[in-house]
Amino acid sequence: MPTTSQPPSPEPLRASLSDADDRIRLNHWMPPQQGIFPRIRIGSRWINTLWVLPVGAAALLCLIALAQSLRELPSVAAFIQNHPGIAQSAPPVDTGFPWWLQLQHFLNMFFMLFIMRAGLQILADHPRLYWGRDCTPGSDWFRFQVPVPKGRIWTAKDDSVTLPTWLGIPGLRHTLGLSRWWHFSINLLWLINGIAFYALLFSTDQWHRLVPLTWEVFPATLSTAIQYASLNFPVDEGWTRYNGLQQFSYFVTVFVAAPVSIVTGLMQSPAISNALGWFGRLFNRQAMRSVHFISFAWFVGFILAHGAMVFVTGIRQNTNHMFGGVDDASWTGFPLFLLAMAIMFVAWLAVSPLTIRYAHLVQRSGAFMIGWLMGLAEGWDPHSQLTKKDISPYFWPNGTMPNSKEFEDFLAENFARYRLRISGLVEAPQEFSLADIKAMAKQEQITTHFCIQGWSGVAEWGGVPMSDILALVKPTPEARYAVFYSLADGADGGRYYDVHKIENMRHELTILAYEMNGAPVSVLHGAPLRLRCENELGFKMVKWVVAIEFVADFADLGAGQGGYNEDHEFYGYRMPI
Repeated sequence: MPTTSQPPSPEPLRASLSDADDRIRLNHWMPPQQGIFPRIRIGSRWINTLWVLPVGAAALLCLIALAQSLRELPSVAAFIQNHPGIAQSAPPVDTGFPWWLQLQHFLNMFFMLFIMRAGLQILADHPRLYWGRDCTPGSDWFRFQVPVPKGRIWTAKDDSVTLPTWLGIPGLRHTLGLSRWWHFSINLLWLINGIAFYALLFSTDQWHRLVPLTWEVFPATLSTAIQYASLNFPVDEGWTRYNGLQQFSYFVTVFVAAPVSIVTGLMQSPAISNALGWFGRLFNRQAMRSVHFISFAWFVGFILAHGAMVFVTGIRQNTNHMFGGVDDASWTGFPLFLLAMAIMFVAWLAVSPLTIRYAHLVQRSGAFMIGWLMGLAEGWDPHSQLTKKDISPYFWPNGTMPNSKEFEDFLAENFARYRLRISGLVEAPQEFSLADIKAMAKQEQITTHFCIQGWSGVAEWGGVPMSDILALVKPTPEARYAVFYSLADGADGGRYYDVHKIENMRHELTILAYEMNGAPVSVLHGAPLRLRCENELGFKMVKWVVAIEFVADFADLGAGQGGYNEDHEFYGYRMPI
């Protein structure tokens, strides 16, 4: 009688994987760690940005006095009379503020609430900004964390800080898995709203309001700036035309700051940056983080100034325009304005508590919203490599170190008895010693590591290509994923693991690395073996690898989300962005 093939025995380490809650368990989460008030480095000195308040107040008073004095000069008075603030040669808008503009204005405000708060939460996980490619301590130009302590191991996770729950989403320390779902999902809605806005703007005469059509806008901008600064405001003709300063600030916000925010956000992705080759190397991740933050600061300043001007220049008229779509002396728009503000206020208060309570729902919703985009990005070729001169002088450590007798014994014997076990849906299950691995053809590559927390670093890696391992063990056609098991446990208990699509394992730059910068990989960075998969974020590159299992599905592993951080910290198993 013909024999039937038996299903493969499951990897023994499956039993050490742990389940996880659908919500954040505060008693299991990282303890809070307060940051410091933001500092900016000028030369070698760190300046506390709190000085902005007294210095800004003094500068504002001086500006008002200067503007009022200037207006007493005959030449300035003549200049303002000749350029009252509105470019007269520019065509007016005949359609007022139509319903679609009112709706998109509200949606833009609503989406920005989530985008900006979630963005701050992401920044709080690595609360430092740099201009260079490297994230060497002391090279940052902006931070809201103390200097990196010396004389001890200080991981990137240690560096994260807590935000108030009313400011960040959800505010708790190291919750960037959830804040990323909010940030990316709402950004997608904001982008769709923006595309619709562009289309409607240029299919009507509304674009005349925002786009300068004459050089007269520059003297008009200067004139209105002097008038506003002197507290003697220009005549408002916003129903048909914005004045020069309004038009200039709206143009920069809509056509410069918004696209810059989108592009610099995408350029922080390993899949996108590495796929773009020299362009991604030139516009490196850290420079893009800094520009992204500056565009964020522009939006914050614009929103605060815009909100203040709504009140001081006439709240009834302004709310009638943008919320009522009328240009009269009634109170039509004011109740709608109050309703919009009430919706914003309730959303502001509710989003963090709901995120903490329904964390897994946020994770699933985010994966539904942008999982397809993650899948597309995984298909891009992360071919970019660098040179030895690009290697970072400092490479942040991260992860929970192995803490077991098994690992201590391996380490004491220089991993002589270590074995890499490969099983699951393969035709030839095998075990390899570290000497076996090193006897295979070695591949070296110099690539950029993109941590989900925001830091990055360049290193030279040496190891065996995963494609060679696949050729030896021969995964079956049913094998869709490779599961990497670590010698370390995760921060909340249970064995650390992560899942990769088998297509990623066939890429020429996916290797099991045993060397880093020409020396054996240190214990801190993943000895004896760590995965390098250059189109994914760093947490997926499992350190201290001890076993690989090929499976058809991962729903029955751990909490079923595709990895330890995916289970316990609500990340996504596809993370190329």
